[in-house]
Amino acid sequence: MDTRMIEELSQNHWQSLSTLLYDGWVLRFADGYTKRANSINPLYGSTVDWERKLEACEKLYAEQQLHPTFKITPFVQPEKLDDFLEQKGYALVDPTSVQVAKLDTVIRPAGSRVTIDEAVQDDWIENVCRLNQVEDKHRDTMKRMLSNIRTKRAFVSLYHDEQVIACGLGVVERGFIGLYDIVTDARFRNKGYGKQLVGHLLYWGKEHGAAYSYLAVLRNNAPALRLYANMGYSEVYSYWYRVKKD
Repeated sequence: MDTRMIEELSQNHWQSLSTLLYDGWVLRFADGYTKRANSINPLYGSTVDWERKLEACEKLYAEQQLHPTFKITPFVQPEKLDDFLEQKGYALVDPTSVQVAKLDTVIRPAGSRVTIDEAVQDDWIENVCRLNQVEDKHRDTMKRMLSNIRTKRAFVSLYHDEQVIACGLGVVERGFIGLYDIVTDARFRNKGYGKQLVGHLLYWGKEHGAAYSYLAVLRNNAPALRLYANMGYSEVYSYWYRVKKD
């Protein structure tokens, strides 16, 4: 499996508002909403002196009132960049596991009612922000980011007694469905609702040509790690962020 392709898919499926290519590095900006959409992704070869390049990136992010943040994957270029950033005082945060599962045995889940929209809706934004405790100032940014996705999307909501208690996003491209913003109301966790939600996304993805699924989960999120392991996911690589300290 080409794990570098999964990193490309994750760039496509969680859109920033603007992107700047700088000597092999992909600089993403989204008004500060999520590290993934506001980070420097050093994916390709570099020719400019590291010191000068870092200074230029730091200046660009400072102008946007953002902390310079690097996403460090196994594919970073140059290879010793993580050590360089550590020496420059960049803190390591949010170690994350990227996992993949096959969809050959996926079937449609039974149980709670769900709705699936293929375009982002205001009520889905409202519910995912409520469940994820997203600040009001980020709601418009989130909607603009999700509207920028150019491949097949599924915005799923799961109900209990006519109330949305879980939400998620799936995006299909090149035989994979990527999962994002999987969240369940805290009052209904550990009751199987999250598994149902993910199951509906995977079934939808399979129906739309996906043979595999990928996702990213924080290493300190033990309940999510258990859920995904139970559903057949296993790690293919990991990443973390390097963030410049104040």
